[in-house]
Amino acid sequence: MRVRVLYFGILKDVFGCAGSDVLLAEGASVADLLRAVRGPEDFWDSIAVAVNQEYAKAEDLLKEGDEVALLPPVSGGFG
Repeated sequence: MRVRVLYFGILKDVFGCAGSDVLLAEGASVADLLRAVRGPEDFWDSIAVAVNQEYAKAEDLLKEGDEVALLPPVSGGFG
């Protein structure tokens, strides 16, 4: 199945784009998607994931055509 993955924050730089289509096996979970796209960076354990604009858990199953947003931890701000 195909899902659309949107990259936010530093992930845009890591992947060199704002989004991509990812092919996964039927019945794949959010955790399966993260394993398929993860890179060597150390922030993956703190990534927030939204599926179709609602926060999702690792065990949530994906469906054909889902839109998955990967949101890295936010740093910085006013100090």
